[in-house]
Amino acid sequence: MSERNTTDNLTQLLAILPPEVAETLRQKPQLEDLVEVVMDLGRIPEARFPDGSEDIGIAPVTREDLAHAVSRVGAFSGDNRAGIEATLHRISCIRNRQGEIIGLTCRVGRAIGGTIDMIRDLVESGRSLLMLGRPGIGKTTKLREIARVLSTDFGKRVIVIDTSNEIAGDGDIPHPAIGRARRMQVPTPALQHAVMIEAVENHMPEVIVIDEIGTEQEALAARTIAERGVQLIGTAHGNSLENLLMNPTLSDLVGGIQSVTLSDEEARRRGTQKSILERKAPPTFDITVELQDRDRLAVHSDVADTVDQMLRGVMPNPEIRQLGADGEIEVLKEPIADASHHITNIVKTAGAKIRIFPYAVSRSQLERVIRTLRMPAEITKNLSDADAMLILKAYVKSAGRLLQDAEDRQTPVYIVKANTIPQIQKSLREVMHLDVQYVSEEDDALKETRVAIDKALEGAGNIELKPRSAPIRRLQHELVERYQLKSQSVGEEPNRRVCVYPVDLFD
Repeated sequence: MSERNTTDNLTQLLAILPPEVAETLRQKPQLEDLVEVVMDLGRIPEARFPDGSEDIGIAPVTREDLAHAVSRVGAFSGDNRAGIEATLHRISCIRNRQGEIIGLTCRVGRAIGGTIDMIRDLVESGRSLLMLGRPGIGKTTKLREIARVLSTDFGKRVIVIDTSNEIAGDGDIPHPAIGRARRMQVPTPALQHAVMIEAVENHMPEVIVIDEIGTEQEALAARTIAERGVQLIGTAHGNSLENLLMNPTLSDLVGGIQSVTLSDEEARRRGTQKSILERKAPPTFDITVELQDRDRLAVHSDVADTVDQMLRGVMPNPEIRQLGADGEIEVLKEPIADASHHITNIVKTAGAKIRIFPYAVSRSQLERVIRTLRMPAEITKNLSDADAMLILKAYVKSAGRLLQDAEDRQTPVYIVKANTIPQIQKSLREVMHLDVQYVSEEDDALKETRVAIDKALEGAGNIELKPRSAPIRRLQHELVERYQLKSQSVGEEPNRRVCVYPVDLFD
């Protein structure tokens, strides 16, 4: 079950507002849900809540009201943002042509624990992760929690690139919400990319957390960071992976797009036009999470594959995760997998659980992984009752009798390299057959052809492959020709298939 605790420091925010405005706000029954306060010169101040806005009092905002608030916050940076010492609140100003402040947006900053429960397994995987979603949906809140979890719970060297002091708060001492992570402030938004590179070159981070990647220079800096083996956790402008792919400034984050002109023969073979779009490079981020709502998101766990499919005109099929009314995390749709994955889903539906016998594996860590990933599994103390056995690698040599017992009982054994959450999670996913990836017909056909080629080169007899469509058969013939072997299509549709002949058949 996902539990959340909130720290919002509302008292400090109310303290900067004009007394009449602050007092009126205190009387609001929904004060704890306050999103922001807007004060524009000559207009009645406004309080914004998740379900709408309300006027605060009846008196218009004066220059004195604005001066009262401005005098109680930190200095405004180049992006017209300021903060309140030791809080996460963000104060943004609107200026007139003379540079005078005529409006303020006072955004409530909250440290909310438990907001990353739905993606915790992705965060702990060590792979670079990019979050997308509309403004105000909670991207920055999740970044803050990710920084805390990775730095405090896992002891990793984490650096937060904090351009507007929005992640770690205003002042020289970062807010406790980022845990043991270090924070590098950015003097002006134009220098964010330079500070990103400086963080890698000077401070040896294992993880870098960055909010709002928005320029080509920042995208290039992100690629540089990822290529140095640093886990990158960030957000970018855009609501979906498709939006990002079509953004010429930021598309490099997911591999970029290039136009390729094919030869006439290649275009005919592929059944496409001569000019096609292809992914230009490996993605900077391995995983993309689209925040569709505060309690609902879509996960693209293999960005490279998803982008390739999209450029071929295939709609992506992300995993949808949602927080249910009872606080449990639900998976509403999962990527296509092979039969073993479908069997696992049937087991889940039926309510049965796989019984796991751990040997030298941390029981508490194992229970945590099962609970966090909502796996249909339970721990048993007896090997005789187990459907699978997990054993720590360091104990394999000394557990010969136990392993022989498992073999006699035909109980599959899975080795866990270390007593860490990621390693236990990896082994459990193997037990549950959750790491089986979708294989396209083209990939499957070419894999089958390579096996046939190996056999033919070793002198095996004629090898008939599975029936395939004409475009797929053309790919198979082409692959066979590269190895100077012979092949031909045999049979009638829909059972027409490729036959590969041994190396010496036509000598």
